[in-house]
Amino acid sequence: MNAKDAHHKKTAQSGNELLRLFEALANPHRLKIIAALTQGRKYVSQLAREVNMSRPLLYMHLQKMEEAGLVTSSLELSEDGKAMKYYAIVPFDIQITPEVIAGAIPTLTATKKSNTLEEDSQ
Repeated sequence: MNAKDAHHKKTAQSGNELLRLFEALANPHRLKIIAALTQGRKYVSQLAREVNMSRPLLYMHLQKMEEAGLVTSSLELSEDGKAMKYYAIVPFDIQITPEVIAGAIPTLTATKKSNTLEEDSQ
């Protein structure tokens, strides 16, 4: 398997997933987090120091990224019994074309309100 095959090709399955992905990537802090995680998985305190961000703010960004399928988390115990939450990148190769967007539109049920993505209840 070559390096290109090792990466998961991320394709949005619905208009809502496409919006979630765009929303997750449309933030400079989240791009900085992705860059930091390219060096390998990191626990939250280490990542917060590297990206110069408070842990509560970092958790908010990581939650958005996890919802979009860009990162995964795991809770592990250190040797001294301390719980440590690690985050890692989900390898991706995103290709957005006009056809991908057009194909996602019929499945779009979310609307953008108050800077958050909300599902319509129709």
